[in-house]
Amino acid sequence: MTADADKRIPAVGHFSLRGLGESEIGPAALTFIILGLLPIFVSGYSIYILPQYMLFGMMAMSLGVLWGFVGILSFGQAGFFALGAYTMGLAMQSDLGINPAYIGMLLSLVVGGVLAAVAGYFLFSAGVRATYFVLVTLALSIMVEQIAVSQSEITGGWNGMFIDRMSLTFGALGEISLYEDAPAYYAVLPVVVATYALLRYLASARFGKVLVGIRENEDRLTALGYNVSVYKTGAFALSGAIACFAGALYGTHASFVAPSLGGVLFSTEVVVWVAIGGRNSLLGALLGGILVSALSNYVSTITPEYWQLVLGFIFIVVIVFFKGGIAGAVAQLPRLWQSRA
Repeated sequence: MTADADKRIPAVGHFSLRGLGESEIGPAALTFIILGLLPIFVSGYSIYILPQYMLFGMMAMSLGVLWGFVGILSFGQAGFFALGAYTMGLAMQSDLGINPAYIGMLLSLVVGGVLAAVAGYFLFSAGVRATYFVLVTLALSIMVEQIAVSQSEITGGWNGMFIDRMSLTFGALGEISLYEDAPAYYAVLPVVVATYALLRYLASARFGKVLVGIRENEDRLTALGYNVSVYKTGAFALSGAIACFAGALYGTHASFVAPSLGGVLFSTEVVVWVAIGGRNSLLGALLGGILVSALSNYVSTITPEYWQLVLGFIFIVVIVFFKGGIAGAVAQLPRLWQSRA
């Protein structure tokens, strides 16, 4: 592979890497500052539920890696998310002499990454694309849900699995309990920030540029000498590991996991979050996961029968009028202003 070929990657297609780089630094910093100061001004249920919404946003970013970077839509993120929650639940029941939460978090990363890597290797090596990949990932979520139901002696079946909240231990330095909502909030927030920073770095690095090049013109990247299936597999493995890790943290924070967490309905919700927030923007995917899930929860308390209809209407409006999601519409405002001026 030549250096000239590597330099040509960012120029593939019309996609701008700035949407995943410098242009998001200010809004992202402001978002995380607001989230960091929020517990000072609000308390109660809001501080309890916000970490779960942030983990939903983290899962939405994992889909953004696939859908935004590579252009591959996956309906399997909920399956990885539920798998991580069950992994944490089983780890918290173990007694190996060390903090079981650390085991659960490590295993969730390994299980999610390895499972996605193995599945991705066979799928992408065989040339599976577009609709067929969507169907396979959809089947993956269904499998996770059905396994959770059938293995009731381990998972609790439809009754679900109760999981204790974890504590952070530091050996002789002591322990930080996360049983209270505020400490749990400030334990989840840095993880979400670190995940966003990692993905934004990868987006501006060579790995991210190759993924965008694959999305814009896969045949051209193949002609330039890139092993496209390897890069796709790497993106899927990264996406699965992040979703699984987010699920592990969700399980111990919510103290409960049920099979429906990995079902088709929840997988569809994740796609809606990213589509509304903006699939070409990591910050848009994150905020889509947080705000749309919060809105869904609020609307469901007002109208339990029609909240999905309301969410579907919002989804249709955004897709019709804002094809790049809310983040894409916001990014175009300066251009519109300059053109009118």
